[in-house]
Amino acid sequence: MPDVRDAPATPVYALREIEESVYAYLQPDGGWCLNNAGLVLGSSGPLLIDTAATEKRAALLRDTVRALDSRPVDILVNTHSHGDHTFGNHLFPDATVVAQEKAAAEMAEYGTALRGLWPEVTWGHVEAGVPDVVFKDHLVVPGTGRRVELLHLGPGHTAGDAVVWLPDQRVLFAGDLVFSGATPFVLMGSIEGSLRVLDQLRALEPLHVVPGHGPVGGPELLDLNAGYVRWVRDLARQGLADGAEPLAVARSVGLGPYGHLLDGERIVGNLTRAYAEERGTPPAAPLDVTAAFGEMIEFHGSRPTCSA
Repeated sequence: MPDVRDAPATPVYALREIEESVYAYLQPDGGWCLNNAGLVLGSSGPLLIDTAATEKRAALLRDTVRALDSRPVDILVNTHSHGDHTFGNHLFPDATVVAQEKAAAEMAEYGTALRGLWPEVTWGHVEAGVPDVVFKDHLVVPGTGRRVELLHLGPGHTAGDAVVWLPDQRVLFAGDLVFSGATPFVLMGSIEGSLRVLDQLRALEPLHVVPGHGPVGGPELLDLNAGYVRWVRDLARQGLADGAEPLAVARSVGLGPYGHLLDGERIVGNLTRAYAEERGTPPAAPLDVTAAFGEMIEFHGSRPTCSA
């Protein structure tokens, strides 16, 4: 049987005001598919950062935004292509959806394939979330009444990650470039790229870091994620020297100092990416995600927990 907790009849969330009119929308416990969103109440209407995995969860997010600001969402930024951050885009029909150009290409390529990893989840009506506007490296969002910057730094978690940076408030919405209380995941991105990105984010000197999953923190989250990624890279280098493949390395080492993090089975996918890079595969080049996920299931002993 899949290792899946029953989703509550009414999904649980927490709304945290980080600075005036700047909110983090948090979905505990931050595990698989339980992502965070963000909200900036701007002069031309709300700016929303990401949506949610299921129709029910995205509708609750929509209703929460409406309770704070009755105007339609003006701009919706997707931090990357994965469905837990994009599947609810269609519930904000008045919004201009913005994403990095590589993320847009991934949305078109993968569609709603995420559903296939957890077919027992009640997804409801979800869509791939194709953006209206794409950018390459940097975009200043108009109409918010404050400076809001979109920065493409990567590849990291994926090829097309974007962060939302409020320099005056020093608030960083990091998407899945940063996890809090959950294991980082770079199977579709890059080990070395993630380390470079985390250095770039640290250079911004944020006070508040809203991760893609898990509780809000500060710059210490960047250091914690970087420490994990370096650990995986070192394991991969030793595993290659020993002639051991990723699943065998993960089984022999376990989760080491990171056993307290949710979704520890991601070590297998992360090692798969690390091995590929050490063997010369370019960052974010396509790998066999289905096979890697299968080995993650094998390591975990069952399908990983999803409470979407």
